[in-house]
Amino acid sequence: VQLQACGGGLVQVGGSLRLSCAASGHSFDDYAVGWFRQAPGKQREFVAAISGSGHSTDYADSVKGRFTISRDNAKKMVYLQMNSLKSGDTAVYSCAADRTDAFGSLLGILVYDYWGQGTQVTVSS
Repeated sequence: VQLQACGGGLVQVGGSLRLSCAASGHSFDDYAVGWFRQAPGKQREFVAAISGSGHSTDYADSVKGRFTISRDNAKKMVYLQMNSLKSGDTAVYSCAADRTDAFGSLLGILVYDYWGQGTQVTVSS
């Protein structure tokens, strides 16, 4: 599976953005998809993930209640709706996929095999 993230940009504190991850390949619903981010000088961190069916999700504590992950398997798309953005959310956001039936908190600790290029999100105060 190949992935491409888009939708990043410049937004003010408290604003919203929706990131999209477009996938190509077969059997997309066999893949869990996760969003990760990396800020300058920091390690990449897990943000959110969704199971292949879309019925199960997992979030980092730092984004719970503000970010929502969803997917449309017919369109082979995964979305990350980001609300109430903070300056600390500034980072390059990437999507990744792994062929697995994992669900729940396991989604956040998977080793994702397929990665797309990132998209820059900048939150200004």
